[in-house]
Amino acid sequence: MEILLIFFFSHWFISLFFHTFFLHRYSSHQMITMSPTVEKIFHFLTWLFMGSSYLVPRAYAVMHRMHHAYSDTEKDPHSPHFFEDVITMMRHTGRIYGDLVAKRTFPEKEFANNLPVWDALDQFGDHKVTRITFGTLYSLFYLYVIFILEAPGASPFFLLLLPIHYLIGPVQGAAVNWIGHKYGYRNYNTPDKSTNGEPWGLFLLGELYQNNHHKHPESLKFSKKWFEIDFAYPTIKLFSLLGIVKIAKEGQTNA
Repeated sequence: MEILLIFFFSHWFISLFFHTFFLHRYSSHQMITMSPTVEKIFHFLTWLFMGSSYLVPRAYAVMHRMHHAYSDTEKDPHSPHFFEDVITMMRHTGRIYGDLVAKRTFPEKEFANNLPVWDALDQFGDHKVTRITFGTLYSLFYLYVIFILEAPGASPFFLLLLPIHYLIGPVQGAAVNWIGHKYGYRNYNTPDKSTNGEPWGLFLLGELYQNNHHKHPESLKFSKKWFEIDFAYPTIKLFSLLGIVKIAKEGQTNA
């Protein structure tokens, strides 16, 4: 059982880190700068750890910028206030994202500047065969641990975790946008309905401080109150101290 739980939470938190670090804070908000070589390395690692649910940074960044511009209006790609359930919201978001990836629609100029683009990797990572291969590897690992290794406590019940592995990026995004715009508390009176969705934020590396983030979208540190913890922030600060990246938009760090 321990093997499967370690694998699940490792996949969850490592993929989530690259989600918040590379896709959100770097690609979407340009809070960080990095050299072209370092960008390629983090781009590759984002694909590797998101695996079967890899989100193309170019399309993600455009959609997230739209989310901030139109937050909780009908033009918001993923406001929970226009859908009956989270699945319907995810499908709507998926259609917008798919059109951006396939270039069936083109973003307004204000959303299309300074996007990380690596066409070869993005096309490979977005290919069905690549996604299915990752999903197969996750499944084979679970089957090996449960039925061949027969690890203590590793029952077939754990196979129910596999759909989360397959869709880990969209699941994380849906949790942030559904919870972070419906439930929790508000530090600021913003025009939208964003909230700080604690205590679930502990599992989302600071991403659920949506009210803080929408009030201070330039702030690299998402937590504002003394009791709020943005686990991704100190790691990014460490990267900066080591000279791996530079912080371009520190923004407001306190409430």
